Amino acid sequence: MKKFNIRKVLDGLKEASSSSSSSTPSVQVGPQENNLIQETLQSEHFQLCKTVRHGFPYQPSSMAFDPVQKILAIGTQSGALRLFGRPGVECYCQHESGAAVIQLQFLINEGALVSALADDSVHLWNLRQKRPAVLHSLKFNRERITFCHLPFQSKWLYIGTERGNIHIVNVESFMLSGYVIMWNKAIELSSKTHPGPVVHISDNPMDEGKLIIGFESGIVVLWDLKSKKADYRYTYDEAIHSVAWHHDGKQFICSHSDGTLTIWNIRGQGKPIQTITPHGKQPKDGKKSESCKPILKVEYKTTRNGDPFIIFSGGLSYDTVGRRPCLTVMHGKSIAVLEMDYPIVDFLTLCETPYPNDFQEPYAVVVLLEKDLVVIDLAQNGYPIFENPYPLTIHESPVTCCEYFADCPVDLIPALYSVGSRQKRQGYSKKEWPISGGNWGQGTQSYSEIIITGHADGTVKFWDASAIMLQVLYKLKTAKVFDRNRSKEDKGSTEVSDEDPFAIQIMAWCPESRMLCVAGVSANVIIYRFSKLEVTTEVVQLLEVRMQYELNETESPDGGGGEQTSAHPTPGASPQTSGPPSHPSTSSNNSDGGNIPCLKVRSSPLKQSPGYQVDLVVQSVWVSGEPPQQITSLAMNSSYGLLVFGNSNGLAVVDYIQKTVVLNLGTVELYGSNDPYQRQPRSPRKARQPSGGLCDINECSATSEDCCKSPTSDHRDNSFSRSRSSSVTSIDKEARETINSFHFCETFARKGDSTLTPCLYVGTSLGTVLVLALTLPPAGEQRQLQPIIISPTGMLVRLKGSIMRMAFLDSAGSLLPSAFETWCEPNVTADGEEREKIRKRRPVSVSPSTSQELNESQFAVVCSEKQAKVISLPSQTCIYKHSITEASFVLRADVVQMNQSVCMACFCANGHIMTLSVPGLRPLMDVNYLPLTDMRIARTFCFTNLGQAMYLCSPTEIQRITYSQETCENLQEMLGELFTPVETPEAPNRGFFKGLFGGGAQSLDREELFGEIVAGKASRSLAQHIPGPGGIEGMKGAASGVVGDLARARIALDERGQKLGEMEERTAAMMASADSFSKHAHDMMLKCKDKKWYQF
Repeated sequence: MKKFNIRKVLDGLKEASSSSSSSTPSVQVGPQENNLIQETLQSEHFQLCKTVRHGFPYQPSSMAFDPVQKILAIGTQSGALRLFGRPGVECYCQHESGAAVIQLQFLINEGALVSALADDSVHLWNLRQKRPAVLHSLKFNRERITFCHLPFQSKWLYIGTERGNIHIVNVESFMLSGYVIMWNKAIELSSKTHPGPVVHISDNPMDEGKLIIGFESGIVVLWDLKSKKADYRYTYDEAIHSVAWHHDGKQFICSHSDGTLTIWNIRGQGKPIQTITPHGKQPKDGKKSESCKPILKVEYKTTRNGDPFIIFSGGLSYDTVGRRPCLTVMHGKSIAVLEMDYPIVDFLTLCETPYPNDFQEPYAVVVLLEKDLVVIDLAQNGYPIFENPYPLTIHESPVTCCEYFADCPVDLIPALYSVGSRQKRQGYSKKEWPISGGNWGQGTQSYSEIIITGHADGTVKFWDASAIMLQVLYKLKTAKVFDRNRSKEDKGSTEVSDEDPFAIQIMAWCPESRMLCVAGVSANVIIYRFSKLEVTTEVVQLLEVRMQYELNETESPDGGGGEQTSAHPTPGASPQTSGPPSHPSTSSNNSDGGNIPCLKVRSSPLKQSPGYQVDLVVQSVWVSGEPPQQITSLAMNSSYGLLVFGNSNGLAVVDYIQKTVVLNLGTVELYGSNDPYQRQPRSPRKARQPSGGLCDINECSATSEDCCKSPTSDHRDNSFSRSRSSSVTSIDKEARETINSFHFCETFARKGDSTLTPCLYVGTSLGTVLVLALTLPPAGEQRQLQPIIISPTGMLVRLKGSIMRMAFLDSAGSLLPSAFETWCEPNVTADGEEREKIRKRRPVSVSPSTSQELNESQFAVVCSEKQAKVISLPSQTCIYKHSITEASFVLRADVVQMNQSVCMACFCANGHIMTLSVPGLRPLMDVNYLPLTDMRIARTFCFTNLGQAMYLCSPTEIQRITYSQETCENLQEMLGELFTPVETPEAPNRGFFKGLFGGGAQSLDREELFGEIVAGKASRSLAQHIPGPGGIEGMKGAASGVVGDLARARIALDERGQKLGEMEERTAAMMASADSFSKHAHDMMLKCKDKKWYQF
């Protein structure tokens, strides 16, 4: 039937990119069949928005902590902001420019944060709404920002620059003050050199009018703000990295580039009162100690009862080569050197008081590392670390694949949690996690969600992702199944990439039966069963499969029946090996076709803890000196007891109950005599790239194209230009047809069938869907003994592009799930074992299809890289067809349940996310979401039920999105609240004598000093003020801004009430004092009125 393209009209309406093109579904049968199913999903049910981001902030660059609100902020090199409160309260925001965040400063207990960026802009963030937004920005034009300082309870922000000047910004209006501290006024007039950039600014804890300024060259200046001149200058001949005050304001400490710390008295002009090189060797003859690595930051914290803490990063001796980065804690005479796993980006000491002029009482140190966040308990001996409750370990080993399941069985998360809780490490601090601010959202989401991540080191992690939170449940180490003792000499030629031989490539999981299958890059599949009991496996069961691709020079093999299980399914002559063998044990292997696995399964007994326990290992072996092809598709069915995997050679079906290979067929043989392709015989083999390690998507660039590519066309216009490195040989590409997808179901196996049969649908890279009919023995003892018979029934349909996804609907349009068996404990006692097996092997009927009458039909939904088709069964006629994209191709497609209905969700390489109705294939949503896709996103993108989706947006972070209008509307309620109204602690008591004699903290009227009346206006060309969106973005879904305003108004009212109360008290006190004065004056007057002047 003729198709016509209406996408141009849609493009005009939707402003979608021209690269995405689609056409109307073409109807190929009578209208009466089309109108059988009433589709309920409409485009208004769909809306795309980001929900939450989990994981460690990628490439962190700065950090800040609000000691009253107890909230931590981390800035990154890509301009991202991550805010952390109590476990479960986290938030992600992004600076538009994408410039690195060089410094963060909280307006303590004000619900606001100042960020300084590498592009010399300063921003004020409002944190009083659930989605923080920028209120003001200031962009410096002529000077580069190097350091910022915002004193506690002040509205004046000091900004130091590369030129050595200091500018002052009013954080309320974000306008520059006319008051500027110029570098040439700060240093001595006799000095002939520039002091370098400003590396530190802070005010004296006891005197707000005195500012200490540290210049990189080693000069420190104590600046008097009122008199606008330098009181004291302190010079040291090594560059300064940081400065910290003693809380009494009489001393400060500097850290230097030669690994020294200098302590100075503020009135001591000449030399420091103490110079320490904590990690330097002290020479005996009194000379200067050896220089060490720079001390990048130092903090000086006092305690009321005991010695102060001096905490610093860096400063190690140069001869400690290979030593890990360290944080040093000096307390009294003890020095503790705490080794870190990664370089230190920044650290902060958490103290009991926000006031800098009081005893600090430090209780913890937050250390931000390049790839981790560590919090150290200072109050306990040995400085143990706190157990980190945030999901920051996603990247512990690079993520290689993901799966996402929404609406899981309710008992699954508790079961995984109970086995995972036994894996926890010991030796953590006993105290509560100190970052405890904010409140959880009021989410009403009731269903459970699980994310599974596969990693480069062979681990599989299960995460509880319910209610937009993330928490690790359980960790499985698949590498335990294999021997790791491969010496370096055994590594063979450099062709095989042995970096990550255990990396997980594909995962298949059945939530109901809790069966798990993982396929690794070394062409192995491991089947796991879930058990709550510990068991010791004497011998890990191994099944070796020889998958070989051969074509005779003369004729193509015919598909000889379905029961073929021979080790050599293809009768082609075994060709000679070429080049040196590249596997450790292939040295003696010529063309005899010896069976050599890529990884050796361990021979010693394996103790298996409660959780996932290995049931069977299936290993693809080297054949005729050639490595096995990487596995490209994997599926399992717990009801049938079958596992199937495919690669560019063909497919293998394994019966994991009987531990046998049921079928091992080349792709060509699946077609039988109906092969539509004219395949070229194989040319003489050239040395083929073996299937080595998976591309590490941690550092994936557009050059590593074997991670994710379209298997159908040779040339792409975008970054996905394909060359399937390990799968393409020198033969014609038509001849090598990869198996891309599988689907087990109970359906009509052949055209015109009247009964439902268990089937396996196979999708290939050339767009063909082939059907295999399964004949299963009865459940119970027969299932253990009788063979499964598999008969290829030919081709169902062909589509353009590689087959991505297949699904089945009943005659009412409901999704037909595959049959499954419910989980029960596999490690049962001997006497009840047989009974258990019989009970367990009975397949659970979950599909409405079994109750269907014989004349009722089903619908097969098939999606390829380019188009989608719906086939009516058993008539096998195509009733709907839709072209998804012309210029691009689909990277991920899933048929998902949503709003009590079903739809198809697709993610294209050009960044579009689309949904189509099922079975009608009407376009419901098309959003150009990600303009630039990279390999990592392509490899990890998953859709799941109820409008949820996820992908890895960086090597360390998971981004979750929703395409459901309902979730978008409820998101505001589900998000946590960062700001909670908390009273600021009382200021330290000045004491009677200090108040009397002018000691204690000196206050300064900064308003008068920096305001326009006295200081004048700043130069307009210096910086440009940009008003922010003011939180409009954050208020899209709900009135969070209003809530914030109300909270602000409430606090303002409280403060006003407090001030009014104080005023009232003061007025009353003044009136009382006036009364007493008038009384005294009156008495005096009465006493003196009759006296003469000489009587006084």
